[in-house]
Amino acid sequence: MAQAVRTSVFQKDFPPALERRTNTGEDYIEQILTVEAEKLDSIRVEKILSFHMSRDIGETDPLTEAKTSINRVPNFEKLLKAHRKSWRELWKRFDICIEGNMKNQMLLRLHIFHLLQTASPNSIKLDMGIPARGWHGEAYRGHIFWDEIYIFPFLNLRVSEITRTLMIYRYRRLNEARENARRSGYRGAMFPWQSGSNGREESQELHLNPESGQWIPDNTYLQRHINADIVYNIMQYHEATCDKEFMTLYGAEIILEVANFFGSKAEWDDAKERYVINHIVGPDEYHTQYPDSENPGIDNNAYTNVMAAWVLKTACEVFHGLVPSRKEELRNQLDISEENFIRWDQVSRKLYIPFIGDRIIAQFEGYEKLEELDLEEYRKEHGEYLRIDRILQAEGDDPNRYKTSKQADVLMLFYLFSNDDLQEIFKHMGYDFDPKMLSENIDYYNKRTSHGSTLSKLVHSWVSARSDRKKSWESFEKALLSDFEDVQGGTTSEGIHLGAMAGTVDLMQRCYSGLRMNKNILYLNPRLPDNLDGLNFKIRYRSKWLSVHINHEKMDVSVIEGWGNPIKLGFGDSVYELSIGDQKTFKLKNHE
Repeated sequence: MAQAVRTSVFQKDFPPALERRTNTGEDYIEQILTVEAEKLDSIRVEKILSFHMSRDIGETDPLTEAKTSINRVPNFEKLLKAHRKSWRELWKRFDICIEGNMKNQMLLRLHIFHLLQTASPNSIKLDMGIPARGWHGEAYRGHIFWDEIYIFPFLNLRVSEITRTLMIYRYRRLNEARENARRSGYRGAMFPWQSGSNGREESQELHLNPESGQWIPDNTYLQRHINADIVYNIMQYHEATCDKEFMTLYGAEIILEVANFFGSKAEWDDAKERYVINHIVGPDEYHTQYPDSENPGIDNNAYTNVMAAWVLKTACEVFHGLVPSRKEELRNQLDISEENFIRWDQVSRKLYIPFIGDRIIAQFEGYEKLEELDLEEYRKEHGEYLRIDRILQAEGDDPNRYKTSKQADVLMLFYLFSNDDLQEIFKHMGYDFDPKMLSENIDYYNKRTSHGSTLSKLVHSWVSARSDRKKSWESFEKALLSDFEDVQGGTTSEGIHLGAMAGTVDLMQRCYSGLRMNKNILYLNPRLPDNLDGLNFKIRYRSKWLSVHINHEKMDVSVIEGWGNPIKLGFGDSVYELSIGDQKTFKLKNHE
């Protein structure tokens, strides 16, 4: 890396006579400027820095480029003008306008700003992932978790090339994920819970509890659902873009290797007459082992098992959609035989989902045997957002003993998939899924969730949107304030929570507009909360820019520019074809 600096001084807008002295030491360089001035003289100092590194494309060496560019760059006023132009262009693509609440509008834009500070068109083709705290603090040491599952949907429908870059970060670390799986005795690729640098597992083995001051074991690295989350991100990107080149060259290989992993991780259980996935941790993170057990992990986390079944089914479909030559290449390269596909299909149909009774999906096997915990009593003393795991450990207790969750776990299924999607997945797995189970499961887990993560209120808002719009809006507004008010009491100073920020914006973009993509159709079925008067945004779907305007009475959709074939737009039970220049108005009154 090389830097070059140009420091200019202006006295009444003209360069004055001045003395310039440069001092260097082992670990610093400074420049001392001396200028004669009278009382009330206006003196302006303008310092501009040029930064280059050896990874930059189309350059010679960093020092030469830094010195060259610092001599070519204009003054601060012109740089500021160009900066403002760039941001205006970004806002044209990324802004979401809401009607009826200026404070929430400002907070949404603050969140979009932070997202673009982390990943923007400047990121395209760089080797970078998207850290959970952005580039805004030292928390998590810049590691990449699963937060991209909340971030990518917003980028997919704006500048999908950014998402493509961020997914290639995973592809470039596929070999390390393969080695991670091999060392653990599995086939395929096992991506780490916390990734950084070369893609090795960066999760800590000990965790400092600030409530007790003690270091305790941390087994959250057993969150193998991260592998399914990556596949979900690839499929969502593909639905938004139909980028066959990415799927052929990168996406399919990742999906097949993740399927290979889940196919080898699943074991047959004679008593259940189903496959099981044991010794893992779910998104909840409070339950990392069974009470009084010395072995880390719990068995058959429902979210992980359903996602694994979906991955195995998806892998077979993706493979069969490839051209014959690429199929042959991947078969040989990944050592995949017809027997593998047969096993994946069998496992996907026979993975075990634990239930409490007939209607409640158990967070994991044995969850119903845990003790109840009165979270409201703890909230009286510690506030609404509880890190109950830390509180209990400081009291000499163990969160593994109780039916309590840090954040959405089972409910993540309702966040990622529509009721129709879940009915199809459950049917494939040999289970019945009644859409009415949604509200029952939301109610069950809402009572037992401590909201110890900024992602929690976001997901609870999303899953409540269709059944209880008032509750959804209340949770949304709390999620929107997570970093602005630092609701967790000091964590924002370590870095903003990018997943929660992007998720609140995406909640406006997809949840309240009823936007979903499935089988080459873009669906829009809005149900705005009573507190939201209107919603306006632009999205790019399959090379077409669409303008969407929604209020409580109607929705206007216009295809304003782009190229390629017409898109299919679903509304209610109907599907329409729209080409560039087409505009469609839908009445929403009494629309369910």
